[in-house]
Parts: sequence; C-alpha cells; structure tokens
Amino acid sequence: MANDTLQGIHVAILVTDGFEQVELTEPRKALDEAGATTRIVSPKGERVRAWNFTDWSIELPVDVALDEARPEDFDALLLPGGVINPDSLRMQPAAVAFAKAFFDAGKPVAAICHGPWTIIETGAAQGRRMTSWPSLTTDLRNAGADWVDQEAVVDHGLVTSRNPNDIPAFNREMIKLFSGARGRRHAA
Repeated sequence: MANDTLQGIHVAILVTDGFEQVELTEPRKALDEAGATTRIVSPKGERVRAWNFTDWSIELPVDVALDEARPEDFDALLLPGGVINPDSLRMQPAAVAFAKAFFDAGKPVAAICHGPWTIIETGAAQGRRMTSWPSLTTDLRNAGADWVDQEAVVDHGLVTSRNPNDIPAFNREMIKLFSGARGRRHAA
C-alpha cells in the first residue's frame, strides 16, 4: 500500500474499559505498520482493560487522558467496539464532544462493531450510509443513517464495519480514508 502510507498522520483511538481487544489491537497494528502515530485517548486513568469476546483480557496504557486531549492534535479518529466501551463513552459528554469535533472539522473517522453508538450521540450518523453490529441497526436508522449489511462502508469521511471478521476490509478502507487526512490535524 505504498500510496496509502500514513507517515505523519496522528490517530486518536478513543476507548474506555470494555473495548473489544481485536477491534483495537488489529486496526492499531495496521495503522502503525502504515506509518501512523496512534494514541489511546481515554476518560479512564492510566490503563484501559480489553474484553476478548467472552471475558476480560489485557490492559493497555492510556497515552492521553480525555480531559487533556485536543482534537486539533490529531488527523483522524478510531472508535473500536465491544458492547461495554461505546455504551459507556456515549454517556460521557466529554467523549461525545471529542468525537464530534472530528466530524465538525471534516476529519476522517473509523468505527467498528458497536463503535457507531458514540457516533449516534454526536449527531453525525444523520444522512450517512453505515454498517455496524446488527443489534445497532434500529439505533442507526432512528438516528437517520442508512444501515446496510456490508463488511466495510465508506461514506462522507466515515468508514464503518460490522464485526471482527470484517477487520481486514475495515483496515484496508480505514488506511485509504486516513491517507487523505494529511494536513487536517489543526483543523478543529
């Protein structure tokens, strides 16, 4: 993917406890391998705990506390899923405001599985074609999105995917989308 190098691109990964492990680690690995600088942003303290399909799993260090994070320091946003993580984030005004700032500035966003729950709260689902974990279908339609059952959907600066099985397609489309983010960092 020589054309899709992400050298110089700074990506915020917004999570709290209960993110689906593979939905953070695999996209982050792809972003890092493409040359991006990734940072975990969280309302949690120093570490966030992953969920691995059916049980608690690894802990990862928080790079930037949410109350200190500035959207203008990033070019793009990644919203991993898991049920617990986005359900918690969407109830935190600071997390919703952080995510909303990316949409307001026209910066690219990637969300997988239950990650679109946070997008619904920003108001940015309205008028977009999206996908997600199937249980979010009604939520997204009620928020004004056109929900489709596809492995990866790109629409107006947003890429969404349904589940961990879609990660290869999600990563491919996310890297393509984020490669156009150069120079967007301070546009917030």
